[in-house]
Amino acid sequence: MKLGVYNAILHDRPLPEALKVIADLGLTGIEINTGGFLPATHVPTMDDILVSDTARDDFLGIFEGTGVTIAGLNCNGNPLHPKPEIGDKHAEDIRRSIRLAQRLGQNRVVTMSGLPGGEPGATVTNWVVNAWNSAALDVLDYQWGIAADFWRETDRLAADHGVKVALELHPQNIVFNTADVHKLIDLTGATHVGVELDASHLFWQQMDPVAVVRELGPLIFQAAAKDVRVNTANAALYGVLDNSFRRLTPDENRTNLGGDEWANEWPKNSAWDFVALGRGHDTAYWTEFLRALHDVDPNLLVNIEHEDTSLGRIEGLQVAAQVLKDADAALTESLNPIA
Repeated sequence: MKLGVYNAILHDRPLPEALKVIADLGLTGIEINTGGFLPATHVPTMDDILVSDTARDDFLGIFEGTGVTIAGLNCNGNPLHPKPEIGDKHAEDIRRSIRLAQRLGQNRVVTMSGLPGGEPGATVTNWVVNAWNSAALDVLDYQWGIAADFWRETDRLAADHGVKVALELHPQNIVFNTADVHKLIDLTGATHVGVELDASHLFWQQMDPVAVVRELGPLIFQAAAKDVRVNTANAALYGVLDNSFRRLTPDENRTNLGGDEWANEWPKNSAWDFVALGRGHDTAYWTEFLRALHDVDPNLLVNIEHEDTSLGRIEGLQVAAQVLKDADAALTESLNPIA
């Protein structure tokens, strides 16, 4: 497998330093953020790269001799948000990322399916998680119509540029499980839209990432290595959809998600947490995860996403990289046993 790091956790340093961190971890790929919720910190010359061969070649030259290559682009955001300052911007970021991928010789862009409002004229998103009543299905019908139009058009753009768009199955998106993936493909006839298999969001939904890989097969275009630990005592009391988040104030360190929307503080007594690989599921599990991905594509890009707040930036990457490399070595050994 091709193992790397999603670069958001390394936005605190210049690209050359980030590449050295990844190389020192014994990994070979960097998935680069190119817009959406986060700025394209490591591609400051994006506008120039899109039109100038010299700018493109200068950027690609940064990677020469580092042992690290680009392992896809990432543009996570909400392209269907009803507020134009968020939805329209994130949608354009996706289109720019597709064009940028072709310019850089890449064929993968990771993003999210997005989530509209619940009705015409809405200004906030509406995530239906349990459509037991007819009104909720009305909302979903409206949202799926918007999603299908956008992704049908985006699929054509991706196909024209030889790029596959991989959707993360993330909460507060219209597509967050296997049934939704099949529905989107059925509605759009998409050939260049599929899935970024991030196991973490499947764990807390009580889905089995290995089973999901087997189900989706060739619809999986890329993967993220991120773990989840379920805190069973808290989950028993609050469930996995607990909303005990705290709103951060303007004078606190907070992440802007577009417009006037911000990430909140994670619940103190959380039902589950994002953790580094191995802190929720052991190496043996990740070996089987890689095995399932290998059966889909032996050259699939698998990139660590570090969001374990109990570990520092480098420490968390070191923990995750060791587990991922050990799992990959175990997989390789099992595929090529010594006679």
